[in-house]
Amino acid sequence: MQNKLILLLLLIGFTKSFGQTENNKLQISHLTGDFYVYKTFHDYKGTLISANSMYLVTDKGVVLFDAPWDETQFQPLLDSIKAKHHKDVVVHIATHSHEDRAGGLGFYGQKGIKTYTIKLTDQILEKEGKKRADFIMPNDTTFTVGQHRFQVFYPGKGHASDNVVVWFNKEKVLYGGCFVKSTVATDLGYLGDSNVKEWEGSIKKVQAKFKNPIYIVTGHDDWTNTQSLNHTLKLVKEYNTAKASEKLDKK
Repeated sequence: MQNKLILLLLLIGFTKSFGQTENNKLQISHLTGDFYVYKTFHDYKGTLISANSMYLVTDKGVVLFDAPWDETQFQPLLDSIKAKHHKDVVVHIATHSHEDRAGGLGFYGQKGIKTYTIKLTDQILEKEGKKRADFIMPNDTTFTVGQHRFQVFYPGKGHASDNVVVWFNKEKVLYGGCFVKSTVATDLGYLGDSNVKEWEGSIKKVQAKFKNPIYIVTGHDDWTNTQSLNHTLKLVKEYNTAKASEKLDKK
């Protein structure tokens, strides 16, 4: 009887936990060391799509890379970080101008958090009448926050004309954002602001500059497979080959 009761309690606990995970608008996962990946969701044309972002815990505060795609989670993210790590977010870096990356610049700036984008992102946001960062960083910038050092790098056009990646050399973590597609992706997704022709060269720059990553965090879907950058290159090559064939067929 006691064993049956224990089994029943375990099943109830598992069901409750699973339900919370499925319905949770903000999901935080430990990546490695002081790195955490957080996932939020957005209704895009009737389909709920997840977006991955990341934060880094330092002894000087937390660095936030990109913002929740769901604006209702801007404050809950800060609250969750404070509750979990007993630290405030002190820096927020947006990796390009799309809403799933730069949508929180205004909110976090008003909270006194130092917000950063590259100049190209700032120009796009200004043109579109959207909230902009407080600080402009050069296209290749190294930050030191507390005990951590990382590099923000603009490799060239790809998913967006202004996409940057972030590299943590000591831990071999590459935060790719939407520049890198998940290995579960079967196509390149939204291409409204993309330059697929130049994306291939931009990927090769990242591969040459940041070698042997142990972790690669993609902008969407599963981020646990370190072949995601190679997979993105494959998708880009296939797309460009198909486009070149279409042009030949029209001649």
